[in-house]
Amino acid sequence: MRGLWAVLRGHAIVIGALIACAMWCTPASAQSSRPITLIVPFAAGGPTDTLARILSERIAAELHTTVVVENVAGASGSIAGARAARATPDGTTITIGHWGTHVLNGAILKLPYDVVSDFEPVAMIAMGTQLIVGRKSLEANNLKELIAWLKANSGKATAGTSGAGTGAHVAAVFFKDKTGTDFQFVPYRGAGPAMIDLVAGQIDIMFDQAANSLAHVKSGAVKAFAVTSPTRLASAPDIPTVDEAGLPGLYISYWHGIWAPKTTPKDIVARINAAIVAALADAAVKQRFTELGQEIPPTDQQTPAALAAFQKAETEKWWPIVKAANIKPE
Repeated sequence: MRGLWAVLRGHAIVIGALIACAMWCTPASAQSSRPITLIVPFAAGGPTDTLARILSERIAAELHTTVVVENVAGASGSIAGARAARATPDGTTITIGHWGTHVLNGAILKLPYDVVSDFEPVAMIAMGTQLIVGRKSLEANNLKELIAWLKANSGKATAGTSGAGTGAHVAAVFFKDKTGTDFQFVPYRGAGPAMIDLVAGQIDIMFDQAANSLAHVKSGAVKAFAVTSPTRLASAPDIPTVDEAGLPGLYISYWHGIWAPKTTPKDIVARINAAIVAALADAAVKQRFTELGQEIPPTDQQTPAALAAFQKAETEKWWPIVKAANIKPE
């Protein structure tokens, strides 16, 4: 009898070991069963957060798991950057970022991580632009009138930003230099909180991502003066380009991507990338991105290699410009 129990016990141990191995020994299996944290480097309600939440639903469905969106705001997105860079590289943590967090921050802030070498590129997800917007009670009704109003109120007007050195801040500095205007910066923990104050008339202007501003422009809550691209937005064709509005060449491309911590295995990166590519091909996701003024890049530009190459090109373009302009954290 004891011999029989020993045999059965031995079988139970082997079966238990096989089950444990099936659950944890294979990265792909672990990836499909363990929740994923998607770190957003700004406050909830902002443009980056909105894109993350749209995408997370489809990624979760593709990977048959839960994707938890975690907002880690502050310091122009660098607090989130440090958190993502230090995360365990096993596919359970990824982060969304953009031109500001993964290019500009490296040129402006003293960071405890490297915006390029401490991350594994996963996928480019959207190409966007900025809008130059103002509170609805502002006297100016077009860009030329806005510039004239800013000059008449030199040093008194206020511009909301997502923090020192963010895309909104850098764009505003370039605008200042190009127009000879002067105004005060009011930093927030994200574009969402800044937009709340713009709608309430607490600040005067913003250089804001279209993803954050369009709904408020369409509702009449804020005024739009121009889009910072050479072409008009398909979702808002009545807003003139900076060229048409009298300020040629002030182009800002606000692209977004997804990264994982450095040394995340390539098979896991490939699996997450495949889920993102499938999500971006979804008709509902496409529609929502378009409504937010976002253009989904072609499939061949959604690869990890394509994101790496684009980030490198943007770094080589913007770092010299930012350093020449002597842009510093406020």
